[in-house]
Amino acid sequence: MGTAIVRRIAAGRKILLGDISEKNLEKVSHDFRYSGYDVETMAVNALEKDSVEAFAARAASLGPVMYFIDTAGASPNQAKPEHILALDMMGTGHALDAFGKVMAPGGAGLVNSSQTGYMYPIPYEVEQEILNTATEKLTDLQFIKETAMQSFGLAYMIAKRVNHLQVMRAAAADWKDRRARINTIIPGIIVTPLAYDEFAAAGEGYQKMIDASAAERTGTSEEIAEAGAFLLGEHAGFITGTDLLIDGGVIASIRTGSYKLHG
Repeated sequence: MGTAIVRRIAAGRKILLGDISEKNLEKVSHDFRYSGYDVETMAVNALEKDSVEAFAARAASLGPVMYFIDTAGASPNQAKPEHILALDMMGTGHALDAFGKVMAPGGAGLVNSSQTGYMYPIPYEVEQEILNTATEKLTDLQFIKETAMQSFGLAYMIAKRVNHLQVMRAAAADWKDRRARINTIIPGIIVTPLAYDEFAAAGEGYQKMIDASAAERTGTSEEIAEAGAFLLGEHAGFITGTDLLIDGGVIASIRTGSYKLHG
């Protein structure tokens, strides 16, 4: 999904791609270059704050940073709760903090989250606590230590909801000070290579969710890219600190009782 958004918006611009895997970087950058894009790469470990900050500094050294797209994360069936929270929650927070110091005026960013962020309601007072807690202190919160650590599913849902709150906080603080916008894009069930791991682990559940949705199908990376291009573009200049749900109606079916998430 991230590369689809980049393809949609980055023609004629310098692109800096980051990934923990040198092999992945080589493959993706090769594909971009042979499609006419101007690409540089840098290995970055989203689990390490210093690595993320170095990546942001490298981006700033290449010129005004106009776009930021964060897609780092581990799916529920790929990792333990500790790793999911470290990557999906803390890693995203550190990236928002780092790029909030280098974005150019008029720039815009996206955090790629998940519809699961709507599936586990966090009490209002806990959300307020999260909003007022610095990234490095999030894992000290009682709610994170006691609730999010119970299972990989809870860790993932809570991390994704925290992403929405992290974006809201960033939009009102560092990103505001830089005169830059930041939003969350929230895909539903989108067919990607990563998604096949989830389908293999819980295919029946996903199919029931798809059948209950208004669209009655999965989504595509190209559809996410169109929405991402809008949020990053000039026509969304009054939109910041919010999230856009693109799920074919899954959450609507859950909220109205058409689909039972559990049981």
